Amino acid sequence: MNDVAAGADTSPPMPALREIDTDVWVAETPLRFVVEMGRRMTVIRVCEGELLIHSPADLTGELRRELDALGEVRFVLPASSVHGHLSMEEYAAAYPRAELLAAPGLSKRRKDLDFAAELGEEPDQRWADVLDQTVLRGHRLVDEVVFLHKPSRSLIVGDALFNIEAEAPLSTRLWAWGPRLRAAAKPAPLFRAGIRDRVAARESIDRILSWDFDRVIVGHGAIIESGGRKAFSAAWSWLV
Repeated sequence: MNDVAAGADTSPPMPALREIDTDVWVAETPLRFVVEMGRRMTVIRVCEGELLIHSPADLTGELRRELDALGEVRFVLPASSVHGHLSMEEYAAAYPRAELLAAPGLSKRRKDLDFAAELGEEPDQRWADVLDQTVLRGHRLVDEVVFLHKPSRSLIVGDALFNIEAEAPLSTRLWAWGPRLRAAAKPAPLFRAGIRDRVAARESIDRILSWDFDRVIVGHGAIIESGGRKAFSAAWSWLV
């Protein structure tokens, strides 16, 4: 008798990581914060097989096996003090040589974590050939660290740009687009409302727009595969 039950799904499990460019992978997992928003982790191979993890997802057994096949996890960091830090302790436990890097303000919130350093305006020299970075300032609560993966011309953000699709639940679209439900890639209304120093924010946006990028890997929603620089500029044009 066949051991496989009739109608059983015998297809291999979906991989935890999806390669989107050379040395760039993402993992998408659910996330509910008031509404279901989804979340995205980005993995970058920075040098000699070392991996940088941006906004780490829960470290499942499958995800760990796939990471180990790509290289050694050496750097683990969030986008900000409110985005992408909830699983950092799992990586610290699993990878003793991994350095945890704090976004501005995170060390005060996560005193349980041992941070090697705080991220700032300039990239660490160990990944400067591959990644550029800056801090999006001007928000009353959050300074987000924004990255550029230079080889793939990919901007990597957390909450600085949402790209929620029309198929998302109504509650998610309201959260991301606002009550008028005007679909666009943009910061969520709540994030935008937190911008109090428009001059500082504009300076940060201008630096980001000086970079050469086409793709935007967003923390929530669909990746913008092309036209990302134009979309990012339009999303923040209200600062002018």
